[in-house]
Amino acid sequence: MLFENFPLLSRIQENVRKSGYTHPTPIQEKAIPLILAHHDLLATAQTGTGKTAAFALPILHHLASEPAAQASAQPRCLILTPTRELAQQIYENFLAYGNGLQPRTAVIYGGVSQVPQIEALHRGCDILVACPGRLQDLAAQHEVSLSQVRIFVLDEADRMLDMGFIHDVRKIAGMLPVKRQTLLFSATMPTEVQHLAQDLLDHPREVHVDPVSSPARDVDQYMYYVDKANKKHLLAWLLSQPEVENALVFCRTKHGCDRIVRDLKKKDIAAVSIHGDKSQGARQNALNQFKTGQCRVMIATDIAARGLDIEGLSHVINYDLPNEPESYIHRIGRTGRAGHTGTAITMCCIDEVKQLGQVEKLLGFRLPEHHSDWPMQITTPTEKTQVLPHSRAAMPVQVTRQGLPVPGKNTHGRSRSTVTISRNGHPVTTQRSGLAQPVRRINRRKGSGT
Repeated sequence: MLFENFPLLSRIQENVRKSGYTHPTPIQEKAIPLILAHHDLLATAQTGTGKTAAFALPILHHLASEPAAQASAQPRCLILTPTRELAQQIYENFLAYGNGLQPRTAVIYGGVSQVPQIEALHRGCDILVACPGRLQDLAAQHEVSLSQVRIFVLDEADRMLDMGFIHDVRKIAGMLPVKRQTLLFSATMPTEVQHLAQDLLDHPREVHVDPVSSPARDVDQYMYYVDKANKKHLLAWLLSQPEVENALVFCRTKHGCDRIVRDLKKKDIAAVSIHGDKSQGARQNALNQFKTGQCRVMIATDIAARGLDIEGLSHVINYDLPNEPESYIHRIGRTGRAGHTGTAITMCCIDEVKQLGQVEKLLGFRLPEHHSDWPMQITTPTEKTQVLPHSRAAMPVQVTRQGLPVPGKNTHGRSRSTVTISRNGHPVTTQRSGLAQPVRRINRRKGSGT
């Protein structure tokens, strides 16, 4: 089947050809006709299979064919997505597919000033791509109304649940008209997503393509056993290989990302990092440098595991194995896209053998093992030390013979609760700030202290 077989506007067909697409992916082939027919849709397909075009093209067709009423400047379509990077990418895709068409598109997300976003909303937008937090903020400020939304798209629904957005999604859905077309896309279908679908969708059609356990077909996968302390040396060696044109390196923690960048810098390898502690400007700048080839190595947490389309990415390297095996599929799906081949390399230390087993169980095969100059030598897992809660109840407290606390310093250098006693033996004041303060004096007369 070809894209030209879809009953889409000629301008959309032209924009699709300019984007280099001729044959639709399975999710596009099944979803586009259902969306054009105004059905609610529940679709599951792993990331990297063309889900954005699957809903963007029919939405643009609907809105361009039915111009908005002159009296309304509020969005007629809302796309809700979990991360800023994915929101920005969906926005850019709508601009490309809708070039030369009337529907106007805007994007809003946190981490940046809301002023330009409010100005874009005031100019009027037909299609709004948003992250839940900023959308609720602007709705509370009455800067945006969702009363005219006719099409609602919830993208990466399972990721929304992972990030704790379920209550936000329900609140936003409550702001929408009851009569609407709702499209729910998810890479997996846990029970929570099924319940959410029942609440949001009205007699939906279902499309299930490429389950999450199916890795990208054009990705060569293998792994190295290596001690944790030697991962940085193995990474630097891998990045020096001529076949590694560019590489997206996944790390489990935010601090780990920045540490890897510093380690690579000592080896004269330039790298940028992207994680949740960075400002949106810094994240977007790092992503742009990587996409444009200014920097060929990007270190990221799983914030970059879904939705991001990085053209021509040759390698994905799992510096740390993910806690959730499904994240492995999402990570390696950044390479081997759009007919290109790619390579996914995994490092595994002794503390990650369990996670490796979970990944291989999901894949249905064992990852081939390659050998390096840094073989695993530590074969005893690191013992996890139990951290006791730091509370006042656990601190030693000195008391008088009457059982009252003695003023003074505790073992951490802060004052304990200081109690001042009146002449009849009743407590008058209690200080619980944890900081040493002067004791309140008691007046000899009956009454309040001075």
